[in-house]
Amino acid sequence: MCDRQNEKLKHPHSPTRLVHTAAPAEKPLFIYDGECEFCIRWVRRSQESTRPKVDFASFQSVGERFAHDVPIECFRLAVHLIETDGSVYRGAEAVFRMLSYGSRIGSGFGLWCYQQVPGFASAARFGYRLVAGHREIASALTKTLWGRDEYAVCRPTYYIARTLFLRLLGLVYLIAFWSFWSQVDGLIGPDGVLPVAPWLAELRNRFGPEAYRLFPTLCWFNAGTSFLHSLCAAGVALSLMLMLQIAPLLCLVVLWALYLSLSVAGQVFMNFQWDYLLLEAGFFSIFLAPFRLIPSRRYQSPISPWAYFLLRWLLFRLMFMSGLVKLTSGDESWWNLTALRYHYETQPLPTPLSWWAHQFPPWFQAFSTVVMFAIELGAPFLLFAPRRMRVTGVFSLLTLQVLIALTGNYCFFNLLTAALCLLSLDDAVWPRKARLVQQTKKLRRGTWPSAILVPLVAVVLTISGPLLWNAFLPDADWPPLLGGWYAYLEPFRSLNGYGLFRVMTKTRPEILVEGSQDGVTWKPYEFKYKAGDPQRAPAIVAPHQPRLDWQMWFAALDDFRGEPWFMNFLARLLQGSPSVLGLMKTNPFPGSPPRYIRARLFEYHFTNQLEKKQTGAWWRQKEEGIYCPPVSIRSEE
Repeated sequence: MCDRQNEKLKHPHSPTRLVHTAAPAEKPLFIYDGECEFCIRWVRRSQESTRPKVDFASFQSVGERFAHDVPIECFRLAVHLIETDGSVYRGAEAVFRMLSYGSRIGSGFGLWCYQQVPGFASAARFGYRLVAGHREIASALTKTLWGRDEYAVCRPTYYIARTLFLRLLGLVYLIAFWSFWSQVDGLIGPDGVLPVAPWLAELRNRFGPEAYRLFPTLCWFNAGTSFLHSLCAAGVALSLMLMLQIAPLLCLVVLWALYLSLSVAGQVFMNFQWDYLLLEAGFFSIFLAPFRLIPSRRYQSPISPWAYFLLRWLLFRLMFMSGLVKLTSGDESWWNLTALRYHYETQPLPTPLSWWAHQFPPWFQAFSTVVMFAIELGAPFLLFAPRRMRVTGVFSLLTLQVLIALTGNYCFFNLLTAALCLLSLDDAVWPRKARLVQQTKKLRRGTWPSAILVPLVAVVLTISGPLLWNAFLPDADWPPLLGGWYAYLEPFRSLNGYGLFRVMTKTRPEILVEGSQDGVTWKPYEFKYKAGDPQRAPAIVAPHQPRLDWQMWFAALDDFRGEPWFMNFLARLLQGSPSVLGLMKTNPFPGSPPRYIRARLFEYHFTNQLEKKQTGAWWRQKEEGIYCPPVSIRSEE
């Protein structure tokens, strides 16, 4: 009988109909080997989505009932699905038919492929026979990839990760708003380096009504000092609410709008990749947030797999593109593994540990570069792998973020990236006590409908294609249609390309700004955090970002004529602007501002261990010449 049934079931489109003596069941019945660990694990996974429509039983318990039509030996060889009309399916087709009863979107796709795609059925039957004939190996592999717990292969849940992620996102928003608030007057206030009000007026004159779309910011309504402070204060308050999980959905929507407004108004000072990353993570988190006003100890809002995918896909793009652009940028230092010989010394704001890391021998720097590439190019793929591999990928990325944070000041970037990493740890990874708290909560309806999320995911994946392609080929042109779509999305900074340290800076020029009353005696302005006095240790300032100090690093790599904001900065010093002077560590002219001001250029290098021991200096400096000649403000007579 088993051989006859095998023969009848060879053709995938002609199922065998075996009418058994028992009356057909009300539901399809999936029969498996109850003594096979591999079968038991994956049946439990299938039951999560199909149990309301499919019954499951081991052949040891129900085999005798159907023995007249399906001998016990056939049940031992393969799983069977008995439909309500008496039709019997076995092996791969039984699996695909059983899965087609699932409640998730696309559950029937596998069965459609089995029936319609040429060659798919043959490949599926071959794969099934291969696994069924080596179930002990398949079981061992399952334990290796998913874990030894018998429920390890069940569909993972991420309730703990979501709560932790949203709290950390609130913390990142808090840091970002608070940090910018402490600098807003000096950067974009009326007496700041780049006042936002005249800038917006110039944009309106240049672009007309289109300026509102190209530069979306609430500062179009008001660009005064009080309004800027109100935006920052509101951001701080809502960030605290998000950390406390109070009205998380509302908080995320408003926080995104507020930070977008400040990012646009901040001009060059808010044009960093982590500002874009925060906006993109904040926007996608809107669709992950639970629909509730206050935290609940009894109820849990469901998590949309589409919203979860968007954030995991964001982390994948961030890390994979950051590794890829290094190889496609044309910078040989990444290919010959010498980049880290320069990185610790030439990055914008090093830490004291950067000095120590710079002292490592060349072979260790090369090895570190290889490890970095392995993590950035390999670990992102593990985010979509089974649990144990996914956890390995997460902890690899977290380790990289910790090392970056220890050896460089990158404001909230490392914390935000770490939060995105933690989002990929399912509930089974966390301590048992935390899991039990989540398991006692009942699910309550309230999530974004698939009618909104599926098109959103489709748009993100469609636009991500050219963004990833540009990482492979930086000079490649976008397809005209997609380029037009992205032109409308780009101003909102919520779907971006990434690529940290595409080209490694090989030298460290530093600008020294000096003022004088007579043009003969010059006194230096000292910045709070950037390299200046060779005896001063590199500062630890993260997660705060001193944005003027960062821009001075970029300005030193260019001519002052290519940095229009720099001349505005010098002008404010000549005017003695209190808000701009507040961004500096020292003001050598406390009585009245200087009459002249200039900028000199120096090249900085870390000292070696012997030099530091003898002199106590962290840096060596060598003057390169004048960066900006003496300038003054002509007084009207």
